[in-house]
Parts: sequence; structure tokens; C-alpha cells
Amino acid sequence: MTSSEPNRSALPDVSSQDPPSRTRVRFGLIIILLGFFILIVGAKPAWFGWDNSPTVGFVQVSVLLVGLGIVCLGGYMGVLALWKGRERTIAADIGMRLVATGYVVSVFAGMADLFGMGTQVGPDGAFFGPLQSRGIIVGQVIIAIGFLLLIPFRER
Repeated sequence: MTSSEPNRSALPDVSSQDPPSRTRVRFGLIIILLGFFILIVGAKPAWFGWDNSPTVGFVQVSVLLVGLGIVCLGGYMGVLALWKGRERTIAADIGMRLVATGYVVSVFAGMADLFGMGTQVGPDGAFFGPLQSRGIIVGQVIIAIGFLLLIPFRER
């Protein structure tokens, strides 16, 4: 290798930089729809005739949070496909971490009683009150801000 020849190991690998795969974007959207259905089943099981209890219990909150996690995963997969193999910006990296942080906030708020931080600490189990629902909403707002930061805008 001569001094005028570029160092091949220092060049970025562009072999994986093809246009966004429509199948990856579609797969992400299908995962989002599946997660949204599970989230709705957890939030409003009466809409499907599956409500057996007048209160919101552990199973219902767990299903809601699993659905929210699947929505986050599908959204991340779909938005990541839009980057077309380009290097992500710092804002996109922050957005990715905000999505994960928002999900953790939602899980902790939804399961606060089980973690011993809620209003009904003890063997009686989960009580889903207004503070827990607000905590899940705050987590969802953080997730939405993260997804906004993940969107690849065109550079001018």
C-alpha cells in the first residue's frame, strides 16, 4: 500500500446502505398494529366482551404494558428502516433512548403496587388508580417524543 492510496479500513462500510426495505417497513407496521390491538385489549377488554371484573387488575395492566412494548418495538423497527443504512444522528440516538426510557416509566407506573411504591402495597395486589394512569400517559408522551427524534429528516 502506497502513501497516496486510501486506507481501506478507515472507509465506512457502504455495502449495507441500500434503499429502505419496504418489507421491513411493512413488518414494523404489522408489529405496531398487533401491539396496538393487544394494548387496546388490555385497556378496554369490555369492547371485545372480555371484561370479567369491574376493576383493573394485574393481568389487565400486564396485557396493556406488553402491548405498549410491542408497539415500541414495531415502531423502532419501522423507523430504523427509514434511515436507509445511513449513520444515525445524535438526536436519533437520544430518541432511541427516550423510547426505551418512556417504556420503563410506563412499566414502573403501571406496576407500582407490585413494586411496593403504589397506593395498595401489600398482599391485596394491584390497584390501578389515577396516579398510575397518569404515569403511563407520561411514559407514552416520552415515547412519542423519542419517536419524533428518530424520524430521519432530510439535510439541506
